[in-house]
Order: sequence, then structure tokens, then C-alpha cells
Amino acid sequence: MNLFRRTLRLLFVLAGLLVGLVAALAAFFARQIINPPRLRLWVTPGELGMPYDHVQFPALDGIRLSGWFIPALADSRRKGATIILVHGWPWNRLGTTAVTLLDKLTNSQPLELMRLAHALHQDGFNVLMFDLRNHGESAAAPPVTFGIEESKDLLGAVAFVKTRSEVDPGRIGVIGFSMGGNTVLYTLAQTREIQAAVAVQPTSVGIFAERYGRDNLGPLAILVLPLAERLYRMRGGRPFADIRPVAAAAHAGKTPVLYIQGSGDAWGSAADVAQMASATPNPSGPLYVESTHRFDGYQYLLNNPKIATAFFEQHLPE
Repeated sequence: MNLFRRTLRLLFVLAGLLVGLVAALAAFFARQIINPPRLRLWVTPGELGMPYDHVQFPALDGIRLSGWFIPALADSRRKGATIILVHGWPWNRLGTTAVTLLDKLTNSQPLELMRLAHALHQDGFNVLMFDLRNHGESAAAPPVTFGIEESKDLLGAVAFVKTRSEVDPGRIGVIGFSMGGNTVLYTLAQTREIQAAVAVQPTSVGIFAERYGRDNLGPLAILVLPLAERLYRMRGGRPFADIRPVAAAAHAGKTPVLYIQGSGDAWGSAADVAQMASATPNPSGPLYVESTHRFDGYQYLLNNPKIATAFFEQHLPE
């Protein structure tokens, strides 16, 4: 009997530890998707020899957004063509240094979006880099919604660049990464003021959460994810399964959209992106690139910016 009691007591202790671990992990992940820790800016366009203005402008719903406007060189042949960069979660306008606890736990990798901004600037485009709500130096408006509410930020960015004398309002393009790609698709469903778009590894949140959890938590994901989603929804978030950019992609109108997706993306889904492209009225691609990690798919465009330049040359003609 004593052995039975000791065994039962041990089982209760182990169960309690498991419950505590699951609750702690769920709270941690919920915190990251409700109001993620802010990354500080670590470089400016000026340090790469680019002129720029610190800018602030409102999102469609009035949320204050911060960014940099990088005007094209005075002798640019692009004549006002402008590209807006839209970062992913939980980065800022520069990308990510991959130094947070979440980054280390998930083996995330650094991304320097300034490299892309510099290449676009050298190729003659105006460039707007800005922080989405709940990220960088922009105002808080939790929770993160992976493109739905963030579309109001991109609509605000489009309205802002149209006020700049350097910008041709009929030649505006956007590039979005991950959540930024989702944001692009949700925005295209609401405006015809974007003439061309690149979506790098957009993703349905239900699919992303399941694959991200399985890759980083293993069997614990079955317990952690439902609780994390419940905590997220208690703070105003939508069910993960409802955040499906494919529904928005179907309403992108005539705007050409280039999709880029890594073949070895363990968190996203090539089939998911293919479905988005199929739903898009005027798709380009998907362009599938070899990768061993999700971040390789993002890095591909940073390493090959001429892909973006060629796409925008075609669809933002002079």
C-alpha cells in the first residue's frame, strides 16, 4: 500500500509539473502574439549613405505609425515609383536581430531588410520602411492580428506616400514578409491604389500555429496551442482558423502579386501559398526557392533583390 501511495503521489507531482509547464508555455506564446517585445532599431539609412526622413503618419484607424522615407536619387529614371516594405511578426522595419528569448527558442535567424531597401534605392525607387502597430516605434494596439488589423497600417502608409511630392501615386508597389505578406493581401482586398505586390511566405495562421508548435514544442504543442489560442482570444484575437489570407487574395483585383515560398519551410506551407496564388486574380508564381528553414525563404529576396526590381519594372512602368 505504501508503494501504491508513493507512486500515486509521484504521479500527482508529475501531473502538476506538466500542467505548470503547459500553462507557462501557453502564457509565454500568448504574450508574444498579443503584444510582442519591441526590437530596437540598430541602423539607419544614413549609415548606408542614403538620404531619409523620419516620418510619422496615422493608420486608417488613427494608430500612430513610425518609419523612414528614403527618397530616390535626384537623377532617378524611375520618376516617382515607390516601394513600401512591410515586415513580419515580431520584427520591426529593419527585420530582426534574432536575439530575443523567442528567437533563440525557435532557432530564428537575423534578417536585414535594410539590404533590400538599399538595393531598391540604388535601382532608383523611393522606399518607405515603417513599423506595424505593436512593433518597433509605432503605437500599441494589441493584439497582433497577423494582417487583418495591420492592413489599416498599410492603407495609412499608402495614403502617406501619396502626400509626398517625390511619389507618383499611380506607381506604388509593396513587398511584405510573412505577416507582412498577409497584410499585403488583406490590404489589396480594400484598395486599388497599389499597382504591384510581392508576398514572401504569407501564411494561414491556423496552419502556421500547428506547424510552428509541432516544430518547436513537439508533443507538448497539442496541449500548449489550444490554451495559448484561448488566452489570445480573451484579449480580442480571432480564432486562428479564421485568419486565412486566401479569402482576401481572391479580392486583389487586377493587381499583380508575386508569391515567393521556401521549399523547406517547416512553419509555413507551400500548398497554402499555392492556394492563395490560385485564388488571386492576377498571380505571378509562386516562385519556389530551395530552403532548409523558413528564414531561408525570406533571405532569398534579400540576396536576390533584382527579382523585385524586375517585377516592379514590369508592373510599374514609366
